[in-house]
Amino acid sequence: MKKFLFYILLIIAGAFTACDDPIDLNVPAGQSFPVLDGWITNEAGVQKIRMTMSVPYTQQDPAPVVNDAKITLHDLTSGESYPFNYNNGYYTYDASAKAIGVIGHVYKLHLEYKGEILEGLDTLKRTTPIDSITYEYKTQEESISGKEGYYARFYAKDPAGAVDYYWVRSYRNDTTARLEDAFSVDGGFDEGIYDGASFILPIQQSITDYDKPFQVGEKIIVRIKSLSKPSYDFLTQVNEQVNAGGLFAKVLENVKSNMQNTTANGKVKVLGRFGTSAVSRAEVSVK
Repeated sequence: MKKFLFYILLIIAGAFTACDDPIDLNVPAGQSFPVLDGWITNEAGVQKIRMTMSVPYTQQDPAPVVNDAKITLHDLTSGESYPFNYNNGYYTYDASAKAIGVIGHVYKLHLEYKGEILEGLDTLKRTTPIDSITYEYKTQEESISGKEGYYARFYAKDPAGAVDYYWVRSYRNDTTARLEDAFSVDGGFDEGIYDGASFILPIQQSITDYDKPFQVGEKIIVRIKSLSKPSYDFLTQVNEQVNAGGLFAKVLENVKSNMQNTTANGKVKVLGRFGTSAVSRAEVSVK
């Protein structure tokens, strides 16, 4: 009996260790769909919407840009409309003189593409201010990741009285590329627990890339963006897809878009999402 168990263990061990050799998979390319990345905020400045075509999972080339769509943003609360014009890879509207995002307003994105009309709705919710950002130097021995550098933490408090959904994003030096993303409900992870309290420690500390902590002279930038419940559900599902991996990873799938085809017998399908956010921001330089 012991010999039998020993042989079974050897077979199981071999099954796991035999996975080191690369395997070339013939994955079908599949159908390509237009993908919308449209997020409107209450910030002054140029608002951008991007449309690209999806590419096969194994393809390394950049996604082709869609430049022949017509996009208009409608504020259903105020009745105002904002045309977005294509320029250098983006559909843009210059809101430098006056921000177009207003907390509490409902917005509809109207998209005309390939002779069909698609529309999406979202409500711009409140956010909360960032009180401060601190950082602490840790040696290789002190840090969880074994990386020497400065580990940052932000402080903010959820306003009481409603369920608030947040998207916390951090940057290093500028906002051209994201560093880390975190998602929160009322400053915590679940509804009905943390209303009106300070953001919990794991979310406060989520702004550092533990594989490459901050160094002296670098700037730590944090933005807290509000989310509607549907936008929160969409982004957390996307986040799960992006970070799926390992032996028990979930099967990749397209997360449902809020852009609905309103054309009779319309066939165009758009992936991605139209969303709105109120934004609070803070930054500090590491000295």
